[in-house]
Amino acid sequence: MAELTRKQQQILDFIQIWQREQGMMPTYQEIADHFSFRSLNSVTEHVRLLRQKGVLSNEPGRARSFRVLSPLHDLRRRIVDIPLLGSIPAGFAENLEQEAIGCVSADVESIGIKPSTRTFALVVKGDSMIGRHIVSGDTAIVEHGVTPKPGDVVAALIDGESTLKTFMTQRGKPYLCAENPRYPDLIPATDLVIQGVMVALIRNWRAFHLALLLSGLVFPITCRLFSTC
Repeated sequence: MAELTRKQQQILDFIQIWQREQGMMPTYQEIADHFSFRSLNSVTEHVRLLRQKGVLSNEPGRARSFRVLSPLHDLRRRIVDIPLLGSIPAGFAENLEQEAIGCVSADVESIGIKPSTRTFALVVKGDSMIGRHIVSGDTAIVEHGVTPKPGDVVAALIDGESTLKTFMTQRGKPYLCAENPRYPDLIPATDLVIQGVMVALIRNWRAFHLALLLSGLVFPITCRLFSTC
């Protein structure tokens, strides 16, 4: 956002104060009267520059159509809602039917993908994927309809049971690999249906840090410099 001049900031402040106190936006004439402008052309030019700098919008020809834009205005346009379809085990497979329980709002640039109508989210349960830094409480963003490659993390139905694992193949046959030595690989007896490939992960930092502590990968910092610690 470009820096405002002193007068531009004063006009923007006036518009916000007027709206708050009067319950409506001021007209060009009310702005001109307040600042003792001799002509409405002065107001028009200031409004044009405020619009150009991205802090004000209005509809030409309509009175009281000003709208002050937050610096976060452009960021909010990048927010998308991804359907949250319950949870998925990152442990032993479970017989689980998924149902929409809400949505996850995410910034498309932060998660690094552009969600489609095939994108959905699942809350992770269990610790079988800790080797891929996926822990219980994280949210996996999954794309349905993508053909998995060996090494992809997938949401899958294996013999009718749901799980989150790494997709692998051996001698051309697919199986699911846990990323924790406490869990066995899952080889389908009859069916393996890939519900989607994980394309992003929303971290639950508190759960992640706790999981690392419990696994011994991270140790609490001991303070030795000050006797008050």
